[in-house]
Amino acid sequence: MTRLSRRIFVLGGLATVGTTIVPLSRALAAPPYPFKLGVASGEPAADSVVLWTRLAPTPLNADGQGGMANADVAVDWQVSTTDTFSSLVAQGTVTARYADAHSVHVVAGGLAPDADYYYRFRAQGHLSPVGRTRTAPATSTVGRDFTMAFASCAHYESGYYTAYRRLAEDRPDLVLHLGDYIYEGGAGSGVRQHVGAEIVSLADYRRRYALYKSDPDLQAAHQAAPWLVVPDDHEVENNYAGTVRENNTPALTAAQWTARRSAAYKAYYENMPLRPSSANSGNSIPLYRRVRWGQLATFHMLDTRQFRDDQACGDGSKVCADADLASRSITGAAQEAWLLDGLGQKLGTWDVIGQQVFFARQFTSTGAASMDAWDGYRASRSRIQAGWQQRGVRNPVVLTGDVHRAWANDLKADYANANSATIGTELVCTSITSGGNGSGTTTIPNAATNPHLKFHQDRRGYTRTTISRTQIRADFRAVATVTEHGAPVTTTRSFAILDGRPGLQAL
Repeated sequence: MTRLSRRIFVLGGLATVGTTIVPLSRALAAPPYPFKLGVASGEPAADSVVLWTRLAPTPLNADGQGGMANADVAVDWQVSTTDTFSSLVAQGTVTARYADAHSVHVVAGGLAPDADYYYRFRAQGHLSPVGRTRTAPATSTVGRDFTMAFASCAHYESGYYTAYRRLAEDRPDLVLHLGDYIYEGGAGSGVRQHVGAEIVSLADYRRRYALYKSDPDLQAAHQAAPWLVVPDDHEVENNYAGTVRENNTPALTAAQWTARRSAAYKAYYENMPLRPSSANSGNSIPLYRRVRWGQLATFHMLDTRQFRDDQACGDGSKVCADADLASRSITGAAQEAWLLDGLGQKLGTWDVIGQQVFFARQFTSTGAASMDAWDGYRASRSRIQAGWQQRGVRNPVVLTGDVHRAWANDLKADYANANSATIGTELVCTSITSGGNGSGTTTIPNAATNPHLKFHQDRRGYTRTTISRTQIRADFRAVATVTEHGAPVTTTRSFAILDGRPGLQAL
């Protein structure tokens, strides 16, 4: 491991300069505290995990640099089996570069499988908060049962991040975030406000992430467990599809739109605990990937924005024959083939597909459906469902965000036939804040047209799952209000998915 740099470290009322210990009163004055955006970890493997932080003493500066000077900074990192760091298992130094908004992505390797760890950073004479993380089991073993929570859609103006705090208090082993981590719009009239106009430039995106990441409840959720993340649309622009915009608001030339996507993808990588292999390259970013959790679960993380065809029939909710065209894809051909190949490998008891938009059919009584969801790409959905049937995938489970409601759905071989075989399960988390407090209704919309939809609720929160060899237990967790801070969380409904029995079992 790289040796810790010989700079000023502030610990226990003393400072070390080189190898000489001096009282703090005689040490060089430290710059302002740089860890105001917290710490995070992600992408757990059996022997490594990604550690993240970003230096920003004044996070909301308009230039997006967080108050840091135009210079690179050495950042030391440590990993320990205890939160006192009495014994280090890994340590090193990484450079936080001005060109990357002083963000760092450390791949901390040489770790034991299926093990819990704590980590922290030091920079400019300051210690960061301590984060908790863990590694995945070895691929040759099943490992322990584990708790995985998933969440999405955290519009800053719509409410407080109480649901993130409650998620952290559940002490999950892993968190999946399925998109809309930030929202791109300008300042509005919510319970708290965005800073500035709709974001377009790299400085804009960096400052928007800094605003969101300054929230202590979000920081607590990151400190609680490693995350796996995928973006949806609002990390760039509402309802964009590949290189096609929803509309020309704000007005941009083709070159400006390309630059906006490039800025959005760069800022997303800078602010997420992703491996360097997921770094952006110009106006694209490689995000679909597979993460193994021993022989218990395989997470197939999808990207349903960069490679999709434009929404059919002008988008919206409507009856649209073009949504059935065989040529239409929400994933693109390469990602679809990659997904089916991975499902066919049957690497774990559970094949979990983490993705962004509603997967099951959801028609109104007139046959209208959302063109932004998989209902607008029906052949794409059919190919994937038929593909996992043909490959004999035992336990396909789709996890979804986007719709600001909690849902639980059976996936059918033929949605037009109520007696068709159930071939998989979809769990949809509600939003963290988007949509405000919600009505609390549990009435399933269009239930008669869609008997495979088994649960719906309009509250904010997240979904907590407990994964074992025999079942996945899903608890839909909700808070009554997000317009006031600190509401308690309750479990509003629970289901089980049993090994070898696709579909939902009520608990």
